[in-house]
Amino acid sequence: MSYSFEYIDIILLAMIAGFIFLRLRGILGKRTGFEGKTPPQFDKILKEAVVNEKPKKIEVFDDDAQKEFLKGAKIAYETIITDFSDNDNKLTTSKPLLNNEIYNQFNEALKERNGRGHYAEITFIGINSATIKEHKKIDKILNVTVDFIAEVITCIKDKEKKIVSGDPEKIKKIYDTWVFSRDTTSANPNWQLVNILT
Repeated sequence: MSYSFEYIDIILLAMIAGFIFLRLRGILGKRTGFEGKTPPQFDKILKEAVVNEKPKKIEVFDDDAQKEFLKGAKIAYETIITDFSDNDNKLTTSKPLLNNEIYNQFNEALKERNGRGHYAEITFIGINSATIKEHKKIDKILNVTVDFIAEVITCIKDKEKKIVSGDPEKIKKIYDTWVFSRDTTSANPNWQLVNILT
């Protein structure tokens, strides 16, 4: 007998739930997919969100910005020099730091060196100084020229491990002038090496 009451309770609860569902559907309506235009207030919010997602421009390349740039430039310099010293057929880790022209030039030099059967031994000691020589903005492109003074131990050896050039026991001071470039409107914060001045 008690089982029949339980079944009645279940049926009553199902009927109540069905009634509530039909009432809510009648009030709220049924919607499938996107219908019509979004309300004006949502359009405004979406527009503001899109504007806020745009990358911030470099308005002023002031002292603080230059200090931050030089920190990155030093890391880039060491990364590129070290990558070039690896005895691979092409650059790997420094590729994002180079524009296509410089990347191809470095790779050609590597192929030429490897074609002669030579390999490099380079120990990067450190950067003595890195100073901004000049910076110019043309339209949205900012170019920064940097003078580097660094110290390395370097030598080139042949297949028989005979020294072709350099000295594996001597620290050599090198002077480089590199030009870095960046699109100031780009979301990508990385600068690229675009020229090496002699």
